Amino acid sequence: MLPSDLRNPSGATETARVLLVEPDDTHAQRIWRVLLKEGFAVTCLGSGEAALGMVEDLMPDLVVVCSELPGMTGGQLARRLRLDALTRTIPILMLTEDASPGVEREGLESGADAYISKSAHPDLLVLRMRALLREGPELLQVDEASRLRRARIVIVNSPRDEDEDEDIPDDAPETTLGELLWRDGHTVTSIERSDDLIEGGWLRGADGPDCLVLELGSGEEDLKFCRLLDARRQAVLEAGGIPFRTLGIVEASRFRRQSSGEFFEAGIDDLVPSDIAIEALAMRIRTLAQRRMAQDEFRQQEIERQQNALTLEAARAKAEMAEALAQANMELARTNEQLIQAQSKLVQTAKMASLGELVAGIAHEINNPLAFTIAHADTVERTLKRLQTMGGPEEGAPLMQKGISRLESMKLGLQRIQNLVLSLRRFSRLDESSFQTVDVPGALDTALALLGHKLGPDIIIEKDLQAPAHLVCQPAFLNQVVMNIISNAADALADMSPEGGPVEGRIVITSRLENGRYDMTISDDGPGLPVELRNRVFDPFFTTKPVGTGTGLGLAIAYSVMEAHDGTIEITDANLPDGRGIGACFRLSLPVTMTEEGPVATGRPV
Repeated sequence: MLPSDLRNPSGATETARVLLVEPDDTHAQRIWRVLLKEGFAVTCLGSGEAALGMVEDLMPDLVVVCSELPGMTGGQLARRLRLDALTRTIPILMLTEDASPGVEREGLESGADAYISKSAHPDLLVLRMRALLREGPELLQVDEASRLRRARIVIVNSPRDEDEDEDIPDDAPETTLGELLWRDGHTVTSIERSDDLIEGGWLRGADGPDCLVLELGSGEEDLKFCRLLDARRQAVLEAGGIPFRTLGIVEASRFRRQSSGEFFEAGIDDLVPSDIAIEALAMRIRTLAQRRMAQDEFRQQEIERQQNALTLEAARAKAEMAEALAQANMELARTNEQLIQAQSKLVQTAKMASLGELVAGIAHEINNPLAFTIAHADTVERTLKRLQTMGGPEEGAPLMQKGISRLESMKLGLQRIQNLVLSLRRFSRLDESSFQTVDVPGALDTALALLGHKLGPDIIIEKDLQAPAHLVCQPAFLNQVVMNIISNAADALADMSPEGGPVEGRIVITSRLENGRYDMTISDDGPGLPVELRNRVFDPFFTTKPVGTGTGLGLAIAYSVMEAHDGTIEITDANLPDGRGIGACFRLSLPVTMTEEGPVATGRPV
């Protein structure tokens, strides 16, 4: 066996990794030295079993195997390599001492790509190896789809002189090469070599040949023709195509001389002697054609894979873009909704802040003179009563009685002002955003007192409050929601009154506690509200009142307050008994829980 330093030489230039499987140490050392000199990285093994165990770790670019091995034969090793997806693309060169057609057929049928005799010149061995490596490592076994396409074989005959004897020799085979290939299912074309043969585009088109079979002589023209073919093959390769294969048939005497290597240097893929058996020649041609078809199939699969990858990437990018757009639309809608809510709350906050400031200021300004006026009225009353009891002139008695009467009237009016100031002060509380116990009837009375100038003496207010008197909620529920709705009802009734005449109508306020909800309805017998406007009236700045008489924020604020209580507000037709018109009915509904203190509204502060 080879020493370890010969099996894996260090310092060799690794232009290609070669696995040499040769049981004869002498012959293995001779081949190893030749390949090492040529720059190959060579690993030598003596059996097929050892090669099979190492090939997947080594992954050589070329396997050179002797046909006769102890145990597993070279043909069996080749078949095992062709069965493995990782190793089926590695070119295999078979070494044999028997050059008979039967041995060559067995080697090619087992999966070997080419064979060469052990007695061949070393330079010819190197040229044959380089020809196999030149085809590239990315080869595939021919699958069923590839076999459906018939291999295109072109036999290029050497030009013959007109006076050349074309008689068929007596020992010529009964079946010609073209007929044998045709029987194998290939498309065979036979042409004569000419000067303009290479210039045509047929060598690189989609319907170009898979294999060219060349009759080669011993002249320089044959080598020149091979070089031109190789240049055309390189052009096809540079253009991204799969070049055709070439097989040369050279005179037997020249084939066995070292000079036959010139054809390999000129670009020939395979070279056979002219006396080769026709069956072996057909098998050589079939192998080359199938290798070219396999590479073409691999290229088509790679192109399809890349196209699928691009399509998948484009689809993924499109899906990501659609998802990002949908997400952006959702974020935009959410932001828009938040802006609308913030706008409504800002309007509500600004309005209530200014209203609270105004009410607080008015209450302060009225309360000071009111205090000393009431005090002076008490003083005047006491003085007049003292004068009456002292017994003055009889003519002064009626005047004193009239003064006392006027003072009582003044006191009653001042007391009404005082009650109004108290209502204003209760309405302007700054803690309206917090939940607290609210006296519902008292809050309704306060709202009606503040709206007295709108309601007038001819608008009848009816109350049917069957729900508990105390409700834990935000005071804004009554101070803003109920007051705005009653104010709108008064305006609707005013629109139905004759111009300049008294405002007449009826407003009914009810409250119920049913199924865990605190419901309050405010109905009027005015003209009612059209169905198409019932959803729009809650939009900020929307109003049906004339320009300058309404801001369009009252019901928007009411809707926001109800939303803060997790409640609902609905608009239906009132249809009050004996009503003047259809009327509108606002139904306010709050979810509540019952406690010892009474119903407690759920929700969140605003």
